[in-house]
Amino acid sequence: MSASTTTPAGRIDTVRLGGPDGPETGVQGFGAMGISEFYGGTDEAAARDTLDAALEAGVTLLDTADAYGQGANEEFLAPFVAAHRDEIVLATKFGIERRADDPRYRGVNNSPEYIRRSVEGSLRRLGVETIDLYYMHRTDPDVPFAESVGTMAELVTEGKIRQIGLSEVTGAELREAHAVHPIAALQSEWSLFSRDVERTAVPAAAELGVTFVPYSPLGRGFLTGAFADASKELADDDFRRHQPRFNGENAERNLALLQPVRAIAAAHGATPAQIALAWVQQRAAVHGLTVVPIPGTRKRARVLENAAATRITLSAAELAALEPIAGQVTGDRYPDMRFTSAAREG
Repeated sequence: MSASTTTPAGRIDTVRLGGPDGPETGVQGFGAMGISEFYGGTDEAAARDTLDAALEAGVTLLDTADAYGQGANEEFLAPFVAAHRDEIVLATKFGIERRADDPRYRGVNNSPEYIRRSVEGSLRRLGVETIDLYYMHRTDPDVPFAESVGTMAELVTEGKIRQIGLSEVTGAELREAHAVHPIAALQSEWSLFSRDVERTAVPAAAELGVTFVPYSPLGRGFLTGAFADASKELADDDFRRHQPRFNGENAERNLALLQPVRAIAAAHGATPAQIALAWVQQRAAVHGLTVVPIPGTRKRARVLENAAATRITLSAAELAALEPIAGQVTGDRYPDMRFTSAAREG
């Protein structure tokens, strides 16, 4: 695990992404997905102000993907990237195919030809010559890792990307890919509600020196108490209405699991969101690897609240109180789990 570096007051600490020779980045990153779609409408001015606040706080890993808004997310970020290129570590992804005529369609394509088309598209939309961290968004069962990662390695040699990342892979898959070319980061869901990655992916990442980048560390907002039942409270176009664990009886049962989170938050004078994030941040010490979670928000106050969570340390007793939660969660992360690492753990 690379040690964190203390930064000036008001800014979060930093770590090296993907090992001692990797770029320095804040110990917490920013997930930009919700700016473009999935979580209801966005106030563009507020979203841009949120990006400014994140950078002011030292949140410098900026995470997007070509699938978010079918390219719109990358285009939205381009002006911010241009203004702060030397201050941020820019991550984007390929592999999830979308269709303009069917917004709910999801396919996976990791073929060498598709990777090359995708990287050119992302470079153009982001307005950059090089992507700092390029992820394979999901695993294509029809394309061997050697072909996909080999193509990504060629992009490193060509200067189009600097580091390679994977998303939602098992420990065995991470080792297989790492044997082709060093993998800098693994991005998968990891939170108080989702801990299947601890079975094989986390140990493999620790062994190989791969940085772990947890997405949805706040359980898509459920861990914060922002909503209790997606089907009753969220907008019609909010995709959480289709996630089993956030609806109906599952939501009711899962909501009851937040009681210790709320109690610990009260003891710290913090919010439930901050306790959930502090728990994820402390996985670094628990498992011996670098951890850079990427919570997303569209509000300045929230990004500052999230960053402040990096300064909260939970006691052994508090960690013990939170330990049983994940094992009691009801409902899957997605209505279709085929393209998650959990489905391939066996």
